Amino acid sequence: MADLAGRLAIVTGGASGLGRAIVARLATDGARVVIADVNQPAGEALATELGGSAMFCKLDVRSEAGWAATMATAQEAFGPLACLVNNAGISIAGSIADASLADWQQTLDVNATGTFLGCRGAVQAMRAQGGTIINIASARGLRPSGGQVAYCASKALIVTLSESVAIACGEQGWNIRCNTVCPGVFHTPMVDAMAPSLGGEEKMQEILSRMHLAGRLGKPEEAAGLVAYLASDEARFITGATFSIDGGFRIRDR
Repeated sequence: MADLAGRLAIVTGGASGLGRAIVARLATDGARVVIADVNQPAGEALATELGGSAMFCKLDVRSEAGWAATMATAQEAFGPLACLVNNAGISIAGSIADASLADWQQTLDVNATGTFLGCRGAVQAMRAQGGTIINIASARGLRPSGGQVAYCASKALIVTLSESVAIACGEQGWNIRCNTVCPGVFHTPMVDAMAPSLGGEEKMQEILSRMHLAGRLGKPEEAAGLVAYLASDEARFITGATFSIDGGFRIRDR
């Protein structure tokens, strides 16, 4: 377990999927966690489940005003911001031949602009005391596919954005670390929703598992463990780095 006792962490997209696992792990490790999400019922239910160590803030990551309000509410409740996990994201299928401009813009707005606004707000909040930013990208940001042009581009942007943030903070001496986590395919509700189009749950598991050298899908708690490590002082010499947690997806040759 990482020692995050008393530290404020904000996790976007924290009401479900990988975000939910990250919220639960950070709370278990002692952090006071703000679940920032558009899904109010799920977010409030998780906050209730975790008790006094968590609270919910409704946040559309595309909103500059929403980010300002969330940062203010979180710090008023739990003290200075120590960790931001930019996890919120969407995926809309479409190749360069058939992706619509609206889908492209929506994907970039949520995945890229949302992460930019989070990073900017966190840096402003952390300058005095330092902290850590962890951006959740994707294995598809490192190994793109032809059928997810907007998603792949947005996740690749997050990798470079994280490096730029790390450089700027290091050059200014702000003691703010910024790193990227690139998951492969994890067993989450978003993946479960793909089952009908892939021939059912069993067929989906078979198809997606073959994409990984590990021969299976990732478990959300595995990604959460990596995030908790990066949020802790054990990772204090790590910044500007990109971590693949993908069961070998990126290097698989077929």
